[in-house]
Amino acid sequence: MKHKSSGASPDLSAAPAEIGSRYSAPPPPGGGRRITRRQFLARGAAAVFGAGVLTGGYAWQGEPNWLDITRLELSFTDLPSAFAGTRLVHFSDVHLGFNKDARDLKRLAGHIREAKPDIICFTGDMVDSYAEDLTEAVPILAELSAPLGKYAVLGNHDYKNTELLARLLNDAGFGVLRNQSYLIKQGGAAIAVTGLDDMLHGKPDPQAALKGVPEGMFNLLLMHEPDYADMVEAYPFHLQLSGHSHGGQIRLPFVGAAYTPYGSDKYISGLYYTDKKGMPVYVNRGFGETYMPFRLMCRPELTIITLRRRE
Repeated sequence: MKHKSSGASPDLSAAPAEIGSRYSAPPPPGGGRRITRRQFLARGAAAVFGAGVLTGGYAWQGEPNWLDITRLELSFTDLPSAFAGTRLVHFSDVHLGFNKDARDLKRLAGHIREAKPDIICFTGDMVDSYAEDLTEAVPILAELSAPLGKYAVLGNHDYKNTELLARLLNDAGFGVLRNQSYLIKQGGAAIAVTGLDDMLHGKPDPQAALKGVPEGMFNLLLMHEPDYADMVEAYPFHLQLSGHSHGGQIRLPFVGAAYTPYGSDKYISGLYYTDKKGMPVYVNRGFGETYMPFRLMCRPELTIITLRRRE
């Protein structure tokens, strides 16, 4: 750059304001380019937007398809020796017709077969709205086998056409228990499986359901809403299996479930014990979704429970 007259070198220390207007600032350490405030804010916004897109994509297309297989063992003094080691497979809340279809259920059925179940239990909400949405999946469920039987109860979403839904489940080989019990016999001993009507749209009646169940017999209870466990503590049930909550479906760090439906405020996900009797209650997070097709920090679940005898 050329300077006017005198030919003397400019005095940089004498005129900082003038020099600041005529000379570029030195580069930051490391030789990188200094970014403006506008560029910084734009890049920050882009990062937040990108994280939201990635999280949203994961919650929509990722986690709902990432099945979690939970395995646990539970011991009971009243379990007959003939049933020690019984493998019970529990699934719930498929919600066919919303974000799941027969192809998804076929994938789940493959995992159920791999578990080699002795008993298969389903705890409600096979469809999201319409019983007809189960029709295509009936052959898939019918292929599932368990030597001690397949049992189901209805959930609150199953009540638009209970007759058709129950018939389709029967066609798939499931015994639909509506305030009923079924005795399973093996090796000269027996246990009971009891199923109750849905708490929200049905009329659960534990006393009616227990007719024909001998006193002292080990009894497995299937009930869609898990919080109902506190209402049946006085009855001779040894283990309750439930669904309904979806585990919250969306869970947040340090907060947990953002929302759970009525009937699953206390027992939300996993294994609990009731306050008075100490009856174990297992809450399956469900296979499907409802209201919104997302899951976050709350993967769909298949539960495999091995029953043990406590001496």
